Amino acid sequence: MTTDSATQRARPHTGPAWLVLALACACQFMVILDSSIVNVALPSVREDLGFTPTGLAWVVNGYLLTFAGLMLLGGRAADLYGPRRMLVAGMFLFSASSLAGGLATAPEVLVAARLAQGIGAAMMAPATLAVINTSFTEPTARAKAFGAWSAAGGVGGLVGAVAGGAITTGLSWRWVFLINVPIGAVLIVAAMMSLAGTRRNGREPLDLTGAVTGTAGLAALIYGVMQSADHGWSSGLVLGPVVAGVLLLVVFTAVEARFAAQPMVPLRLFKIRGVAVGNGMLLMFGGIAIAMWYFTSLFLQNVLGYSALQAGLGQTPAAVMFMMIARWAAALLPRTGVRPLLLSGSACFLAGFGWLSLAHADTGYVTSVLGPTLLIAVGIGLTFPTLMAAATAGAPESDAGIIGGLAQTASQVGGSIGLAVLATAASARAASEAGEGSPVDALAAGYDLVFLMAAGLGLAIAAVSLLLPRHRRG
Repeated sequence: MTTDSATQRARPHTGPAWLVLALACACQFMVILDSSIVNVALPSVREDLGFTPTGLAWVVNGYLLTFAGLMLLGGRAADLYGPRRMLVAGMFLFSASSLAGGLATAPEVLVAARLAQGIGAAMMAPATLAVINTSFTEPTARAKAFGAWSAAGGVGGLVGAVAGGAITTGLSWRWVFLINVPIGAVLIVAAMMSLAGTRRNGREPLDLTGAVTGTAGLAALIYGVMQSADHGWSSGLVLGPVVAGVLLLVVFTAVEARFAAQPMVPLRLFKIRGVAVGNGMLLMFGGIAIAMWYFTSLFLQNVLGYSALQAGLGQTPAAVMFMMIARWAAALLPRTGVRPLLLSGSACFLAGFGWLSLAHADTGYVTSVLGPTLLIAVGIGLTFPTLMAAATAGAPESDAGIIGGLAQTASQVGGSIGLAVLATAASARAASEAGEGSPVDALAAGYDLVFLMAAGLGLAIAAVSLLLPRHRRG
């Protein structure tokens, strides 16, 4: 090891720790914010730019597709070229594409801008976790950093649900995108000031074959799953991309295991029990998060008759509860280990979703929605930062970026698959109940099934958490 590399490992940042953490949290906030803030603005976007209903969906799906599909590549690039370089490049692309989206005068321009935004987010998101993993090495400090990072994502989701409507109504849908430009400029300056650059004397080449097969496989799989919302699972438009995606991922695994000299995703990482088990649980957690935030919002709007803004405000108490519990759980993690927190969170999922599944059109918000969502939010606060810490612990510092990319990809893919499966189940249940009551009652029955399925996912997380290593007190 050279003196320069030793110095780099010992001192991965140049600014104070609080500034490094604030930077990582702000980047995570922006990534999650942009996943939700656009949704409320979609009717105005369609009216102004003349989108077709199918085309309008790509304003959301284009971002999610490139974001989830490219995170593994973004994570490995952070290891090869340094977190600071990837954060700055990703934020620049994110901000520039936000400017293009805000100034768009045609549907094609806005969709292209959203695709580019997703690429920028895929460069930023794994780098934020790499920054935390390399900057906060002491267990208590790292746990607290994960709690703050997780809470920042919760703030992003909350602000997106509420601010999207306020900005669109008070200003214009264009400011949903344009607001990212000055914020991005500030974050680029903060990254340049607070993070150290990475210099490697013998830079490894990028695993091009693995990058192509892995990225294409994830993108095809996610695209096929997204298509299931408009087409049946037996449709060629769904099965074709899904099968192609699975085959490409099989090829990717073979390439990484046998042929790549410097694999993009070293399979040795999955010999670390926390990495393997943690990522498996993050896949399941993605479905729980979708059931909580997405389907609860639909229940409030389609069953209780709330507006989109009212639904966002109705979910605000749960979002605040999540942020508070996430910080508290992070402080407990070094003392308790992951198992007690995951088992407690799973118990909250089981009780909360079970309670929520009893809601119907004639029930009130406070007793049938607020109570159970607060309980579920406690579970999410206990579980999410704990899973992220478990899934990224124990890996070499040189793999911090790809470990972060793996964890975030697992959560995103789990959310995409969870959304498709749960939406299909809700629609089928609503259709079967259509002749037995009002349309609203049929919708409520579909959402209730979703909540029961989410309770089952919580039980599965509890079972799988027993595979994690026991906590050893120092």
